[in-house]
Amino acid sequence: MSGMPDSPQAEHDRRACDKAEKLARRMDSAFRVPLTPIRLGWDSVLGLIPGVGDTLTLASAVYIMHLAHRAGVPKTTLTRIAINSGADWLIGLVPLFGDLLDVGYKSNIRNAALLRAHVDAKHGSVSADAPRVA
Repeated sequence: MSGMPDSPQAEHDRRACDKAEKLARRMDSAFRVPLTPIRLGWDSVLGLIPGVGDTLTLASAVYIMHLAHRAGVPKTTLTRIAINSGADWLIGLVPLFGDLLDVGYKSNIRNAALLRAHVDAKHGSVSADAPRVA
């Protein structure tokens, strides 16, 4: 990408990606299980609450979908985001076994990556050492 500053829309979309990625990390990989490489987040913890836990965690998925919609993500990608979120919800509904599978699925991280890929394709990727306009 050139040394030109981002357009307001590009900056808005990149901030949306940053928000989605931060939320996804909290929900899917905030904690490391001691003595293992396994990471889990609040999605897995709240999913342990029978009946309502998995439904509560849909709020984060809906927010990431909202950010993606506002960034102009195409309907096909929004559909993939919805399928990822729905699969995560369905997996989590299965007592205990579903909770274990839920630790590995990480739908929020998948969805944030879909948003990032769209924004990078639309506006060009920004290298980690390149300054961003605030």
